[in-house]
Amino acid sequence: MSEQITAWVVDDDQSLRWVLEQALGQSGIETRSFPDATSVLDALGNATPDVLLTDVRMPGKDGLRLLEELAVSHSTMPVIVMTAHSDLDTAVKAYRGGAFEYLPKPFDVDDAVQLVARAAQEATLVSASVEDAARLAPRLIGQASAMQEVFRAIGRLATSSLTVLVTGESGTGKELIAKALHENSPRADQPFIALNMSAIPAELLESELFGHERGAFTGAETRRIGRFEQANGGTLFLDEIGDMSLDLQTRLLRVLAEGEFYRVGGQAAIRVDVRVVAATNRTLEESVARGEFREDLYHRLNVIRIESPPLRERREDIPRLLDHYLASAAKELDTERKLLTAEARERLSEFDWPGNVRQLVNVCRRLTVTAPGTKIGVDDLPIELQDARDETPGQWQAALAAWAETAAKAPPSEGLTGVVIPDCERILIRAALAAAGGHRQDAARLLGWGRNTLTRKIQSLGL
Repeated sequence: MSEQITAWVVDDDQSLRWVLEQALGQSGIETRSFPDATSVLDALGNATPDVLLTDVRMPGKDGLRLLEELAVSHSTMPVIVMTAHSDLDTAVKAYRGGAFEYLPKPFDVDDAVQLVARAAQEATLVSASVEDAARLAPRLIGQASAMQEVFRAIGRLATSSLTVLVTGESGTGKELIAKALHENSPRADQPFIALNMSAIPAELLESELFGHERGAFTGAETRRIGRFEQANGGTLFLDEIGDMSLDLQTRLLRVLAEGEFYRVGGQAAIRVDVRVVAATNRTLEESVARGEFREDLYHRLNVIRIESPPLRERREDIPRLLDHYLASAAKELDTERKLLTAEARERLSEFDWPGNVRQLVNVCRRLTVTAPGTKIGVDDLPIELQDARDETPGQWQAALAAWAETAAKAPPSEGLTGVVIPDCERILIRAALAAAGGHRQDAARLLGWGRNTLTRKIQSLGL
């Protein structure tokens, strides 16, 4: 490094302080460490580092409180927030408090070093002056790295009203992400209006979106206010946007571009200020290529993109989700909360959950009603969940062969390997990183790759 960088580490975990001191020192970064917020604030009276890394949960003054004070006294100093308690509230609060970056534990020390170097080059923090986001509801749950990316994105967007496209399989919680974006935006006190495009008949969708005047068509006996007007000043969530007809896509594009529209049968332009969050379980790029979705609308919606991960790619979150939704089901149904045995919990954690979180929620409700006692054992699980993973040798090869035989009759545009190989690499990379505790060098060795190859794959696959 051409210029000497100084970094201070604040964490009550002595072993972590030592590891970071060694890693940063070997990279030529001058380092000091502190066990608590009070000691680092005392030291800041005499000197200021280029970068400060702080834990969130510490005895006495916590990292978020420290961040608040530094935003006043050292507003140009980049602060990196580290925490093992990686929830959405923490991510949003960190970014709103002015954090440069949010680093969930455990992390790759090489990544931490690179982040410190990048932070040192920034002139100022990204500041956020809106009120605290403790009112977030409904709450998103997730410790997995894929969910941490979602939390980061919501945190970074906390002060903006940019259009967002949320993609992911059905049941992954795209509407929860949309609500979290709204609740943590300057529009939080304004309406949040949701509309599932696939649930409305095509002939009624235009009126649903834009409203209609009395007499506009047969049956229009009164004026109707559409969803855009209902959401004025707030957020409009358009779910399954890929199911919209081309004619309506054209009208939506005009609203997004000009901020105005006409009710069906109306003569006066209606101006609105609405943030649009759209969601789809389709690959819109393929729909564009097939002429089923307007390319200009796609680019207008895809200003910021958030990927909602499937549950099978965040298995470490399944136990927490089960506990949360079993408690919610008991409260909803006004009955005693059921508890999972260790074997049942393990079995459910191994299940692939093709219906994602929505399926898990429904299973929790079902078990709350059907399990005879307070304990839920494997025998109490629905039959389709009792044999979560068949370990028969060669099963996955047989499943792949069956898929390939079917797919070859109507091959996807990117070809069979264009679909399978990226998915296989994603699965293998996640398994290797999990086994290596997040250390890329060790994960690359497990995969038989070099570290640079692994890094390049992670970036190209969007992991």
